[in-house]
Order: sequence, then C-alpha cells, then structure tokens
Amino acid sequence: MPIEIPTDLTPELVPLSWLIGTWEGAGRLGEGEADDEHFFQSVVFSHIGLPYLEYRAESWLTDEAGTKLRPLSIETGFWSLERPLLDADGGPGMRPGDVVPALRSADAVEELRTEECGFKIQVGIVHPGGISELYYGQIRGPQIHLATDLVMRGSHAKEYASATRMYGLVNGDLYWRWDVSTGDNDLKAHASAALKKTA
Repeated sequence: MPIEIPTDLTPELVPLSWLIGTWEGAGRLGEGEADDEHFFQSVVFSHIGLPYLEYRAESWLTDEAGTKLRPLSIETGFWSLERPLLDADGGPGMRPGDVVPALRSADAVEELRTEECGFKIQVGIVHPGGISELYYGQIRGPQIHLATDLVMRGSHAKEYASATRMYGLVNGDLYWRWDVSTGDNDLKAHASAALKKTA
C-alpha cells in the first residue's frame, strides 16, 4: 500500500507520516495464549499543522469471534521527533510559535537523522486512572521502538513501573506489542495487535 504524505504536513512529521490515519483490528492480552483475552482496537493518528501527531487509542474486550463485550481502555497522547525546542516553536502552554515551522525544510529535518539511519522520537501517553508515560525511542522507516523514560502515577494509581512498545508496518498493516513492568518483575507481555488502515 503506498504511503501518501499530506501536502500540509510540517516537514519534521514526514518520518512519522505512515502512521497518519485510522487503524482498526484485533489483538490479544498477555502472550496471546489460549486463555488470554481478545480485544478490538481503534487507533487514530492525526495532525493539525503543528510538529506532532495526536494519538488516540480506544479498545474493547471481545469474544473469540470479535463481538464487542465492553469497553477496555482508552489512551491519548502526542508523538514527535525528539529535538531541542527553538524560539520558533510554540509553548509552553498557549504561547504561539512562528507562523512557519521551526524546521522549514527536508534538509533541516535530515540533520536530525541518527547514525543508525533513523530519527529519535518522543511520545507522551496519558491513561485514565492517574498514569502518564513519557517514552523515548527511534523510528527507522516503518519500524518504531520505544521505552519509558518516566512513568508518572497519581496517589491512587495502580502499580506501573516501566514499559516498552514496538510498532511495525508489515504488508500495509500496523503490528504492535506492549510490554509492561509493575515494579516487582521484569517486563512482561501486556498486549499486542494487528491493525488495518481504514481511513
């Protein structure tokens, strides 16, 4: 499936452009063993002309046939290249940036490319229940590897210490895996899914 790059996309989002759209599909909790529960997920990556992608994922528990049983989770966040912010960038808060992007050309973005031929990225994800994650990682073509740098927990949040996430585009489908540590153990398989682009 060809990747279409929106004409209004700020240059530094081009490495992430293959994510843009709505993705839906089925997954399994845990290692995906016979007794692990099934879920359906809808993921949307969108942009509004700023140098980040907005991310929203909604999931529902299902039976083996894919019939939705009840809501499972929701998470929202922002994905961007990791780089020092410049005077031309907006923020903090609602402080406006320049009318034109801080990185104005493909050549300026190319200067961020790593020795491994990828780009460093940062991802912030917020969950209900008082948990926020800050991931750092790398995108290399249609592959993404992320690991938490920080997990912020509210005073009544459940135990959650660290996580890794992997994403990959395989034959036009988005495959992902999420491993989690609750603090008293090593990272363990939390969930995985295969999603098809629907829009």
